[in-house]
Amino acid sequence: MVELAMSIAETASIPIGAHLSVPIKVDDERIFGTFCCFSHKPQPELGERDLDLLRTFSLLLAADIAADVSENRARRAAVENIGSAIRSGDPNLVFQPIRALNDGSILGVECLSRFATEPTRPPNEWFAEAHRVGLGAELELLVARKAISFCAHLPASASLSINISPNTLLQQGPLTQALSGFDPHRLVIEITEHLPVADYQSIIDALAPLRAQGIRIAIDDAGAGYSSMRHILDLRPDIIKFDISLTRNVDRDPIRRALAAALGVFAQRVGTMIIAEGIETQAELDVLREVGFYSGQGYLLGRPKALDEIFG
Repeated sequence: MVELAMSIAETASIPIGAHLSVPIKVDDERIFGTFCCFSHKPQPELGERDLDLLRTFSLLLAADIAADVSENRARRAAVENIGSAIRSGDPNLVFQPIRALNDGSILGVECLSRFATEPTRPPNEWFAEAHRVGLGAELELLVARKAISFCAHLPASASLSINISPNTLLQQGPLTQALSGFDPHRLVIEITEHLPVADYQSIIDALAPLRAQGIRIAIDDAGAGYSSMRHILDLRPDIIKFDISLTRNVDRDPIRRALAAALGVFAQRVGTMIIAEGIETQAELDVLREVGFYSGQGYLLGRPKALDEIFG
């Protein structure tokens, strides 16, 4: 009989007749807790073999606990990284012009985010991490509010495109508030998600009041992911954005050229505007114009920059 165990009130109140316990160790032997088994009746035959079995269970449990601890640490670090970025003024916004391919006139601008906060990584990775830890909508709405503020004096002939994910679209009240203060007929929401949408009807319902105001809907990166065509069929966008991966070398690749031509015909037949993304060479522009594209963006047509650098 162990005197220390007998001195614990729970030993008498349960009561405990036999007891085995081993430590649960994680993170290089740090003791996280104890894995215990007990019986109401005394079992004097218990021995080292039983302890070995308990140690095996303890190791399995420790592995699960260590994974949870690691995930929680990573989540806390991500939340802190994103909070630090926002407190420092990130994301900074730049704007890329969308031009008519026939005469180069500016039809609108797309708002793009840039992060100066460490760790250095592309904007899409910042947003992906924000969504993983439940801060994606907050970060996207912050960008929307900044964009509306920056574009208060955007020329009346130009539209403003803002990237919004399906999850953020469901935040109808906060989203409507974030988009207020700008002519809705000149506002475009680019739906950016590449993952499957679990419930298209909820997205359609969320888009309805926005469309009623005059806001147009674009499907971003069409052709880049397996879900983009489903987005087009179910959400019936006003604008389709032809992905940069398909624009690249469209002048030299007959498959890309055929796909661009087919999508151009599709857009004409259903009354949808199509915008080619990532135009970087004159040859690419010439082919896209030849197959029926009327608008586009890319480094050839203008790099992302501050609004006053675009409009002078």
